[in-house]
Amino acid sequence: MERSKRGLSELSLNTQLSNVATLKSQDMINKNYFSHTSPTYGSTFDMMKQFNISYRTAGENIAMGQKTPAEVVNAWMNSQGHRENILNSNFTDIGVGVAKSSNGTLYWTQMFIGK
Repeated sequence: MERSKRGLSELSLNTQLSNVATLKSQDMINKNYFSHTSPTYGSTFDMMKQFNISYRTAGENIAMGQKTPAEVVNAWMNSQGHRENILNSNFTDIGVGVAKSSNGTLYWTQMFIGK
C-alpha cells in the first residue's frame, strides 16, 4: 500500500524469501541478538545465498516489540533507512517473517530482492 500511494509497483510475495525471513526472526530470538548480521548466517546477503536465493539487489528491515503488522510498518515508515527499503523501486519481491520469543516479544523481518 505504501508503494502504490507513491506510484510504485507492488512487491511480489516470495514464499522462499518469507521462509528465510522467518528463520532470521527466530535466529535473533535463539541467539539473543538484534542485528542485520547473524552469528549463525552472517549478513543478510550471506544468508540469502546460503538458501539459494538469487538477486541483483537486496535489503532487509528488522524490528522487535511491535504487536501488529500495522504497528511495525508504521515504525519502519517513520525511519528513513527502513522507508527507503520499502519504497526502493529496484526491489521486486518481498519476504516477511515474524517469530515470538518466550516472553511474548515479536521479532519482525522484511527481506527484499530485486531480480
